[in-house]
Amino acid sequence: MTAHLTRKLYDERLRTLSEGSVNVNFNAFKDIKWDDPEFAVDTSDPRWVLTSADALGAHPWYREQPLETQIRIGIWRWAVIAKVGMQFENILMRGALDYLYELGNRDEEFRYLTHEITEETHHTQMFQELVNRTGVDTAGGKRWFRKVSRFLPLAGSLYPEAFFTGILAGEEPIDHLQKSALRSGEPVHPLPQRIMQIHIAEEARHISFAHEFLRLRVPQMRKGRRAALSVLFPVIMRVLCDVIMIPDRKSAEQVGIPHWVIKDVFWKSEAGQKMLTDLFSDVRMLAQDIGLMNKVSRTVWKALHIDGRPARFRGEPALHTD
Repeated sequence: MTAHLTRKLYDERLRTLSEGSVNVNFNAFKDIKWDDPEFAVDTSDPRWVLTSADALGAHPWYREQPLETQIRIGIWRWAVIAKVGMQFENILMRGALDYLYELGNRDEEFRYLTHEITEETHHTQMFQELVNRTGVDTAGGKRWFRKVSRFLPLAGSLYPEAFFTGILAGEEPIDHLQKSALRSGEPVHPLPQRIMQIHIAEEARHISFAHEFLRLRVPQMRKGRRAALSVLFPVIMRVLCDVIMIPDRKSAEQVGIPHWVIKDVFWKSEAGQKMLTDLFSDVRMLAQDIGLMNKVSRTVWKALHIDGRPARFRGEPALHTD
């Protein structure tokens, strides 16, 4: 386990993140050319075809479909991910506000988290605007998640370590998928491409905060509470990853995707299994560094099929194998 993060160093890093939010920030309606013809949602535009970085886009069934079908499913896929992303950001904002409420004066977390909440507000706006422009009437996350999400923000003050673990579970998969799509070198429609560029730039700070928060707090937790979090950590990661990545069966069937394809993609196929493992390399590194990897928790990681080599550094690109 690495050396514990001191409060002094933690505050210094938060001040750096806060300054970054002041110096580099985006507005959902100033920094995206929504009415530019190039950004229009045209159902004949092949740039809506999913890249091979998306496990669904890489699946043989999808690749064998006519171009028109690939485009239609691609637009639907972006809309569903954007809607679920909006819902996660909403939970983050509500939980962060709950956590902030009892902070003392001069606490560096107050300034940074209010910057983050401001940025997440713009993210929810651009995600929802993308959904609206596609014309896809998606509910986003599955029904059980939408019901439970009414109560999840309470963890912001009741169990903040678990809450910010959940935030990472929501942020890391989307961030990984977006970076992989941009790194693929394959054509991406300029509207989701611009949204991804903005989201990745600001989400880097948000993910950094969650990592630093856990690096500070977890080593200071009581032994029993830390042991409980070590087991909860991979469970939270896997459950919330599935919420983000796996579309609702009924919604998928409405755009013509057979249920067996969804099951194969998430996560039975070779590409799906690799993607599931790759999604969590950064958080495996974090869990190892802060003492959440032990004999019991490693068994849980493995049982959930999200074990593997931890990243050597944050944002390390996944290795491609033939």
